[in-house]
Amino acid sequence: MSVVEDVFAHQVVDPFVDPRRIVGLEAVHNFRDLGGYPAAGGTITRWHLLYRADGLGRLAGDDIEVVRALGLRTVIDLRSQAELDGHGRFPHEAIDVTFTHLPIIDATWAADSHLDKTEHEFLVWAYRDMLELGSARFARAITELAVPGALPAVFHCAAGKDRTGILAALVLGALGVPRTVVLADYALTVDGMQRMRAYAERTHPEMAERMAATPSAFMAALPDALGDVLDHVVAEHGSVRGYLDSIGVSPESIHSLTSQLLIDP
Repeated sequence: MSVVEDVFAHQVVDPFVDPRRIVGLEAVHNFRDLGGYPAAGGTITRWHLLYRADGLGRLAGDDIEVVRALGLRTVIDLRSQAELDGHGRFPHEAIDVTFTHLPIIDATWAADSHLDKTEHEFLVWAYRDMLELGSARFARAITELAVPGALPAVFHCAAGKDRTGILAALVLGALGVPRTVVLADYALTVDGMQRMRAYAERTHPEMAERMAATPSAFMAALPDALGDVLDHVVAEHGSVRGYLDSIGVSPESIHSLTSQLLIDP
């Protein structure tokens, strides 16, 4: 993807080039730092305080040491109970954190569902559905991230794409990160999915087979689809902050989050 021009802050943002962005791990493929993005009032988001990721039940060996060095205090798992039971949870016995399970959806999509939709249509439907049905859990996640002492923190789902992508967009939107940059951050998941597929083909053929059999719409990361969803949020609520207010995120939580995560460049 090309460099993204942020017309709001009148600067050029390339989310790909900063070596701090990707946390390099062997078995987790979409663990990313949300620092370094332009935000409200000419500020930027702080590095090394808030991360997004895919399934952290796979952490083991050297990966645990890499993650331990991040100094995490909070882990928020957005997966369903069945995913947590079937694929493991964050290794809290090795890394002492406050762990919160907030399943955004109670069950993942059936492989034969919504096959009449294009990839774009499916993602728009799925993301709007999450924002409606998972609103209370999104609100709780943001409220917990805003608690003094909760950071550094990571929130994650299975692929770090959909549930994690929506929460990242809400957090960044609340911080005043421009839409173009929010979508560019989401687009980084395309590379993360490629890393996950390569890992599966190299080390876990049964996982590779499951991924190959999964409908393409379930694996897609389309920034335009997220953009359409954010446009709907703004049309309905005036802004991302307006949506968060409507689902019960307090002004105090937003203030706490911005004071902790934003700094002058």
